[in-house]
Amino acid sequence: MVPKRHARRAVTRNLIKRIARDVMARHAPTLPPGLWLLRLRVGYALGEFVSARSAALAQAVRIELDALLQAVQSRSAASARMRAASGGAGAGA
Repeated sequence: MVPKRHARRAVTRNLIKRIARDVMARHAPTLPPGLWLLRLRVGYALGEFVSARSAALAQAVRIELDALLQAVQSRSAASARMRAASGGAGAGA
């Protein structure tokens, strides 16, 4: 989901969606199962990039999405470790 306030032009929003699908496909095997909604934290003003199809824009979006999904993976791994530790302590008693 890419609202107009983050990318004013439709071509930019479509590019961001394509990149998001690609990044999500790469991270999907390591993410917990479920329905995922990606929400960008920052907007991408046309003035910052040469065009809506610029390599700089694509790289900025990939970096942001990779960081978001890596944070999810680390939180998920920490949560799994905590569940295993609490489950392991109860099973021995």
